[in-house]
Amino acid sequence: MRILLQRVKKASITIENRLLSEIDSGLLLLLGIEAEDGPEDIEWLAGKVVQMRLFNDEHGVMNKSLLETGGDIMLVSQFTLHANIKKGNRPSYIRAARPEVAIPLYEQMIRKLQDKLGKEIATGSFGADMQVALINDGPVTIWMDSKDRK
Repeated sequence: MRILLQRVKKASITIENRLLSEIDSGLLLLLGIEAEDGPEDIEWLAGKVVQMRLFNDEHGVMNKSLLETGGDIMLVSQFTLHANIKKGNRPSYIRAARPEVAIPLYEQMIRKLQDKLGKEIATGSFGADMQVALINDGPVTIWMDSKDRK
């Protein structure tokens, strides 16, 4: 399971010219799911996301977590995070989980993040053609892979 995390000042998701969800200060998470991912991947990533010290303290140092700042989360499923580009010029998405596997894991991640954050999170619509807008704060962008926990 992979997450591309971006600290944002604002983020929104629009589908067919209709605003679906938006957040102010917080984290935009793009989530890629593989067939072999499971609850342990969700637990590890969700814990890291809410506890990672990515927000400035009173001295301007990234020393506060999302839990400490009260920021929001927006979670977007993105199978292209598992693109394989080793051969040719057309990415292969063979490693990305099929919807029947990915949707339940995506829904579990939503619930786990809400539990750990203590409030609702904003989401996209699984499989939809979404327009995601954001103002990256910093910029702060971090790549996380649950298979690389060293």
